[in-house]
Amino acid sequence: MNAAFESKLATDLAALKAAGTYKTLRHLTTPMAGHAHMEEAGDVVVLSSNNYLGLSDHPEVVAAGIAGLEKYGAGTASVRFICGTYDIHRTLEAKIASFFGFEAALTYVSCWTANEGLLPTIGTAGNTLISDELNHASIIDGCRLAAAKRLRYKHADMADLEAKLNQAEGQAFIITDGIFSMEGSLANLPAIVELAKRYGAVTIVDDSHGTGVMGRTGRGTIEHFGLEGEVDILTGTLGKALGGAAGGFVAGSAALVDTLVQRSRTQLFSNALPATVAASALRAIEILETHPELLAKQRENIAYFRAGLERLGFKPLPGPSAIVPIIVGETAAAIAMSDRLLREGVFVTGFGFPVVPEGTARIRVQLSAALERADLDRALAAFERVGIEVGAIESKRLTEGAPL
Repeated sequence: MNAAFESKLATDLAALKAAGTYKTLRHLTTPMAGHAHMEEAGDVVVLSSNNYLGLSDHPEVVAAGIAGLEKYGAGTASVRFICGTYDIHRTLEAKIASFFGFEAALTYVSCWTANEGLLPTIGTAGNTLISDELNHASIIDGCRLAAAKRLRYKHADMADLEAKLNQAEGQAFIITDGIFSMEGSLANLPAIVELAKRYGAVTIVDDSHGTGVMGRTGRGTIEHFGLEGEVDILTGTLGKALGGAAGGFVAGSAALVDTLVQRSRTQLFSNALPATVAASALRAIEILETHPELLAKQRENIAYFRAGLERLGFKPLPGPSAIVPIIVGETAAAIAMSDRLLREGVFVTGFGFPVVPEGTARIRVQLSAALERADLDRALAAFERVGIEVGAIESKRLTEGAPL
């Protein structure tokens, strides 16, 4: 082992700990649900998971995954074009395409590899990728791997997007998150689609945080805006609302998907999604289709918890999604507050630099249909205690002049 290299790593880690920005992994001993047991904190209310519909431990989702494992085994031990592909992948991809309203779909082991497979494949030399500056890291890295000209427009700034379209070379591609994961805000898809049509650009939406959350039937941000059939390419994940295990996908035209099969490096050189995950994700989509009460409960939870935070004096960023961010300032403050909440039995994560810009660190609450009203009340009581303790809110007793 290189001693100088190891010494540098140790020094850098010590600096993170001294600054209060060192991240600690937590260890769960039960399935992800509204409650989970954590080695470090015991039984906790979970407000940090993307398990938006509460399907990660749903009995039918679990049973489908077990059946898939028993039928297909762990995997083919190679990539799809070498060792073949399971029929469950074909079934799942057809389901994804029909569910979201596209001609075809292709699955990947994650949405990260979906974005990194898509963008360099279509973003060839002579063309232009235009990305919102707050897009997910997988989009940023996918753009960096592409040979195309790369432009970023100011977050949600349609005038700046149009300016970048005027600078584009060849075929322009506009790439945006459907819901921005650190903000909880929605992309202005109607304006983006209108600009794309005017300039002949291809639209790409990563709706990982919109699927199972937005839209009348949970089909996402595109459905929320009534733009079915108006967006060219959709990427998304199976690792959030749709089962919560792993996996991602690209949905688009049949020609696009065939091109990705031929040229996408993360498809050509990476094993397929495990069959057990494909089977559980397929069942999760079927449950979403047939159980609209999950969406209704999730939305009730979002409204109730957001109103509760505001009643206590917190000022979460506005937005209609299941993501409710509370800005606290510095990274160390966000991490300290999340640690304090964990000691109160609430598992919620603090995010700081480099995930978000310096000075905008936040506690990111994520609401799930798995949470009951008692869970929400328990969490709000903890937020009140910790908020007063760290000075994020004032005591109602003091502000109302009540005796101590």
